[in-house]
Amino acid sequence: MNDAQLERLASEAGLAIDWIDADNRPQRLSAEVQRNVLEALGFPAQTPEQIRQSLDALERRRAEPPPLITADRGQPIAVPVGPGTRYRLFNEDDSGHSEGHVDQHGQIPAIQQSGYYPLHLGDREIILAVAPPRCPSVQQYCGGRRHVWGLAAQLYALRREQDGGAGDLAALADLVHAAAAQGADAIAISPLHAMFPASRDIYSPYSPSSRLLFNELYAAPGLVLGDEPVRQALAAAGLEEEWARVQALPLVDWLRVAQLRDRLLQQLYQQFQHDGGALHEDFLAFRHLGGAELLQHCCFQVLQLRRAEAGDGLDWRFWPEAYRNAGSAELGHFMIDEEQAISQQAFGQWLVARGLQQVQQQAKAAGMGIGLIADLAVGAEPSGSQAWMRQDELLTGVSVGCPPDILNRAGQNWGICAFSPDGLRRNGFRAFIEMLRANLRYVGGLRIDHVLGLRRLWVIPSGAEPQEGAYLDYPFDDLLRLICLEAERAQAVIIGEDLGTVPPGLREALAERGILGMRVLLFEQEHGHFIAPVRWPDGALATSTTHDLPTLEGWQQGRDIDWREQLGQRTREVAADERTARQHESQALRRALGDSGISADPVLDGAIEFLGATPAPLVLLPLEDALACIEQPNLPGPGDTHPNWRRRFELNAGEMLDDPRVRARLERLRRARQHADDGARAHD
Repeated sequence: MNDAQLERLASEAGLAIDWIDADNRPQRLSAEVQRNVLEALGFPAQTPEQIRQSLDALERRRAEPPPLITADRGQPIAVPVGPGTRYRLFNEDDSGHSEGHVDQHGQIPAIQQSGYYPLHLGDREIILAVAPPRCPSVQQYCGGRRHVWGLAAQLYALRREQDGGAGDLAALADLVHAAAAQGADAIAISPLHAMFPASRDIYSPYSPSSRLLFNELYAAPGLVLGDEPVRQALAAAGLEEEWARVQALPLVDWLRVAQLRDRLLQQLYQQFQHDGGALHEDFLAFRHLGGAELLQHCCFQVLQLRRAEAGDGLDWRFWPEAYRNAGSAELGHFMIDEEQAISQQAFGQWLVARGLQQVQQQAKAAGMGIGLIADLAVGAEPSGSQAWMRQDELLTGVSVGCPPDILNRAGQNWGICAFSPDGLRRNGFRAFIEMLRANLRYVGGLRIDHVLGLRRLWVIPSGAEPQEGAYLDYPFDDLLRLICLEAERAQAVIIGEDLGTVPPGLREALAERGILGMRVLLFEQEHGHFIAPVRWPDGALATSTTHDLPTLEGWQQGRDIDWREQLGQRTREVAADERTARQHESQALRRALGDSGISADPVLDGAIEFLGATPAPLVLLPLEDALACIEQPNLPGPGDTHPNWRRRFELNAGEMLDDPRVRARLERLRRARQHADDGARAHD
């Protein structure tokens, strides 16, 4: 077989033949891996003839005119036609147009206003997405202050009275008021993405059914409907006793919580149907504005329940042909037959949307500059709603993960699907734009999980091991421009989680676009020393840890090592070595605090002040560290043997910051942030 042609095909399809791993060692894809990944992407490459046919198919796709191109505001715009072609450029609001001819460089004049412009090029029409140079900054929304702070919360972990066993938006509202009173400008929350009513045992927030809609279990109906209808519904459904029992549990019992909340929503919807007035009109308006995306998602949720009941399973790819396509005639009949169930699903979406909207308004009214920061998962379950709705724009033959790195020497397979680069281009980036808008609609900021995926993703063929995957390139510049454009429209800051095997130049490109990277205290070490605050970048947020890492207290005690030894992921000898290394790291942190003139009594409080002293525009302190928790929310790898995504805080959200020790930590952080801001102003 001709390896040169195989490599050509792999390169044309966007696979990186050569790459550098986390240990800075050059790696090269084997011919076998190339063929397997290409096959999974829809480009057969087992024989020379298949390679030729796949190359031809790629060339034909590339020759098709794109329905959307991106450009930078204030810069001449290259267009996909020859010089001299006549063009007509229409304003987004259809208020007028300009026209002319493409110049000798294949460009049209710069546009000074960002937006989406219909562009006629000869007899061809495309959309021109003109982006601002940067995303909005923290400073823009925080009264000119350049160094602010906030908290990061796992939403399900919050408590309140009558919460029924897991955190919800009302608990979040309580936390918002408590945090704002102590000077916080932001609350970052775990993903709110839609999950699976047909399978409530899937509850990882990073394995959603869809990133376009919400998890209705997070609804706090009282925020929208008032507390009395909720009390009536609990009583009418006979849920009061079990509601209180589940609430008292130390861990979230997701299956039971879902059963109770689903039953409550059903009862509330039955009550709501008989009500009129402004709320009912708002619900109808919400459904109308939600359009096809909302209708199709709600239909899928009901359809998945019905197919599971019929024995067809959860995965739409194995359903009868009539139900695999959102546009089928049979599905139209299904929508009519199941209108009540579909409407109830929309009711849950409405409750979350309006509740989230209220909490963001309360955050701003309480003085927060940014308010809520949502979390956008890197992908979705291939058996879920988003993959079903956007089949031409998502990759379902491969899953996403990461290659072996310093955190996981076996690599990781996250079992989720991501966008198809080719599908995005051919569909005018529709799925990406709608996803950004859906997640930016009710918040003041957005964290993009695994932002490295804007440049490349590690894709793994179905059934293969993580190390048998490959990096797939994405249209990085186009995606960055669209993020800037949508962030400007939403007036939101953007954060990119840039941890892992970082491609060369990516962090610099994010900083240039005003997307804040992430720097985690536990990782900011060089040659056995923690990097001094003054040397931290000013284009990334600072945080103590993440949901996948030990808390600072847990890190000092080696709790994560204990867990991994207990679960058989470490031998006794390896665990002992890791504990010794951890002791050296902990001592290094103490030295770094002392070198920065920060008291290390206790180390946790000093580390928080250390973060505050960095030039980061935003410090996000996880609640687990604010409260000196030992256990972490998620321990990647062990499955159900560690209570991932189930831990709850002991105190109610509105009270947890009142503890004098917690207030002292937050005050140290606030003062450090103020000092950093004063120092920056003095240097102006």
